[in-house]
Amino acid sequence: MIRRVGQPPQRGQSYRLRHGVYALLPIEGGLLVTLQHAPEPELQLPGGGIDPGESPLRALFREVMEETGWSIAAPQRIGAFRRFVFMPEYDMWAEKLCAVYSARPVRQICDPTEPGHTPVVIDVATAVRDLGNEGDRMFVNRWARSA
Repeated sequence: MIRRVGQPPQRGQSYRLRHGVYALLPIEGGLLVTLQHAPEPELQLPGGGIDPGESPLRALFREVMEETGWSIAAPQRIGAFRRFVFMPEYDMWAEKLCAVYSARPVRQICDPTEPGHTPVVIDVATAVRDLGNEGDRMFVNRWARSA
């Protein structure tokens, strides 16, 4: 059973299953995250949806590059969560099935290629408090306790 975080599904609302991958990226005593500027400013673990025909690891490398401009190495899956949300950028209700990986940031290759994202290094306590969704905060908290 994959743990649900956040709001339960709304009765009568249909949801589209959306698989995604997200990266916990320890660096310089903190975590490399992305600040997504719209629709509201939000700190997030870098990541996103898996495209049709794309493997989860390929999606992880692509999403981290698009949102931070960084290359990564040694990804390891550490768990998953699901949440039921409205995604305004796609105008759809989604059941997001989110696989979370830890990986090592190698180097920044370029600026983020996805508009509206800025890479930011924050301390772990800030991440546990300020990441934009409960699932991201839960995995950072678990990681911090085991480190």
